[in-house]
Amino acid sequence: MQPDALSIPVPCSTVLAMGNVLTFTDRGIYCAAGDFYIDPWRPVENALITHGHADHARWGHDKYLCAEGTAPVMRHRLGDIRLSTLPYGASQQIGAAKISFHPAGHVPGSAQIRVEVGGEVWVVSGDYKVVPDGLSEPFEPIRCHAFITECTFGLPIFTWDSPAAVADQINGWWRGNVDQGKTSVIGAYALGKAQRILASVDPGIGPILTHGAVEGTNAVLRGQGYTLPDTVQVTADTNAKDYPGALVVAPPAALGTPWMRRFGASSTAFASGWMRLRGVRRRRAADRGFVMSDHADWPGLNTAIAETGAERIFVTHGYTSVFRRWLEDQGYDAQIVETEFEGESLDTTDAPELTEAETA
Repeated sequence: MQPDALSIPVPCSTVLAMGNVLTFTDRGIYCAAGDFYIDPWRPVENALITHGHADHARWGHDKYLCAEGTAPVMRHRLGDIRLSTLPYGASQQIGAAKISFHPAGHVPGSAQIRVEVGGEVWVVSGDYKVVPDGLSEPFEPIRCHAFITECTFGLPIFTWDSPAAVADQINGWWRGNVDQGKTSVIGAYALGKAQRILASVDPGIGPILTHGAVEGTNAVLRGQGYTLPDTVQVTADTNAKDYPGALVVAPPAALGTPWMRRFGASSTAFASGWMRLRGVRRRRAADRGFVMSDHADWPGLNTAIAETGAERIFVTHGYTSVFRRWLEDQGYDAQIVETEFEGESLDTTDAPELTEAETA
């Protein structure tokens, strides 16, 4: 989608002044009062990080600060970094800015970052969802003057079924494949969605196998006390005959590759918010598509924004043009700002083009 005359994004090569609290620069969201950046995409001295996904937590910064629950995954991904942490809700003074981390509900340990300068409060939400999934810490609305929000799924067509309903769908698909003598292989992000699937399926149906990228993250989260069922990592020696009726959880990029051959007769599926779109399901050539996302759907975005009480809204990634116009119609002072955050992708960083019927 191309921005129109009413919603031209602010380039990151310029600096957008936002009161005296935050600015957008070509390195990321910057707080001059504390001399730090939030989820910067270029190397900086002081980086505050909302969560461990690669588009928000990047290698190369001098010093990192994040919520306690995000730190183990960041160390797993980024190695030996200079990392400090804060528990949820605890505040820290950094220069003239007071900051705190609050649950975002996106993935385990994910946070929104509250920044207060001179009595003015801004919240950077990172990625978030408002419906509890039984694994991530539930989203916490934070009252503020300005709210920086994603809108990955910022169209009315994107609404999610309850987590329990999606779990029933996945379990039913798995059972059906067991009856047909097939292995069930489902593609899901290694951090967050894969663990949601593992925590919600019925392990009594059969054994559960995982791709190495998923199992590495499982080990980190288990070490933090998150409860996951027993899983077996797939290796070069794995023989599907030893695990009849198995469910295999792997990153989306693994599906359709030679890695899959070891499972013999199989049924494939993807778990993503994009599965709401029939065209995406067809293009992925999977047998099933389960509508599951770690991002807020259309009602969730609107609920989160309303609960902040903010009058100024900045939208950073997703269907920004449509969502900005909607927010303006609701009476908000809304602007688009370009970032390098990716939202939820299926091996692409671009939101799919939709038909007229789908955008209605």
